Amino acid sequence: MYRFSSDYCEGAHPRILEKLIHTNDEQTAGYGEDRYCRAAAELIRQRCRSRNAAVQFIPGGTLANLTVAAACLRTYQGVLCAHTGHILTHESGAIEATGHRVIPLPSENGKITAGQIQEALNAYRNDPVREHLVQPKLVYISQSTEVGTVYSLQELEDISAVCRQNGLYLYIDGARLGYALAASDVTLADLARLADIFLIGGTKIGALFGEALVIPNPALQEDFRTIVRQRGGLMAKGRLMGLQFLALFEDGLYFDIAEHANKMAQVIRRACVDAGFGFLSDSPTNQQFPILPNALVSRLSRDFDFSLWQDMGDGTHAVRFCTSWATTFSAVESLAEAIRNGA
Repeated sequence: MYRFSSDYCEGAHPRILEKLIHTNDEQTAGYGEDRYCRAAAELIRQRCRSRNAAVQFIPGGTLANLTVAAACLRTYQGVLCAHTGHILTHESGAIEATGHRVIPLPSENGKITAGQIQEALNAYRNDPVREHLVQPKLVYISQSTEVGTVYSLQELEDISAVCRQNGLYLYIDGARLGYALAASDVTLADLARLADIFLIGGTKIGALFGEALVIPNPALQEDFRTIVRQRGGLMAKGRLMGLQFLALFEDGLYFDIAEHANKMAQVIRRACVDAGFGFLSDSPTNQQFPILPNALVSRLSRDFDFSLWQDMGDGTHAVRFCTSWATTFSAVESLAEAIRNGA
């Protein structure tokens, strides 16, 4: 059985493993104070064209989101996000367990708009008893989103402008950022210019584990490492993350991985289009969400592992096929053929 259920089913890209093995016997300082973490952070700053941005390596995405919320919010403040947002739907209430409410906004294709953010803020400000309400302070968006879609540069420009006009922080969760960058007109430099803080995902784009938080906003940099430590994210062997991001960014491997996975996903997408199936979302990235007859879903499940995403209630099911750095053309061709033959 071949797994299309996620983009982290495999271990890590061989070039990452090679770097870890090659440096295994070295002794370095702990807690991310080593030369590999410094070198990786500098590479990221160069890619972002943000000389003064802070870069902090975090073991996982949920921990990164918790740390960002702790850095941005006072006790009475909350987070605006899409109703499909990862922090709302897939993190077991982690943010809310710390006392901060996650405030969902209706989303289309996994995205929210600058207008929605302004409306939510206006509703709060115009409420005569707003001192009884949770105050919106942090805007959370995912790039790419939970349904594989991407924000365009103009959409991000508009959202950033609304946040800055109203004193809100903008956080972009890029757990799958590479795939979005490969499929859009947005660059790392754009994110560093528009966001207060954003995540460059590693776990879902070839690393064993680890994410990189980029913090262009100086107001959030002070004491950030202390907050990371308090949340349990400051690893003694921090160099393991620095080494992985060094491998990902020193010669463009991060972007090569993303392009490969997106191309493999498009093979699956074309097969679904050829077979006449529709999609839950219009995703140009490594996640594809075709709507398939239940009988075909059952047949495909014999040879392939994938996610059952949404029961459409009419004898069909929206499923998710996810590709990665390790997905082969032969694997996607096998799935594509099964989809065409089963239509």
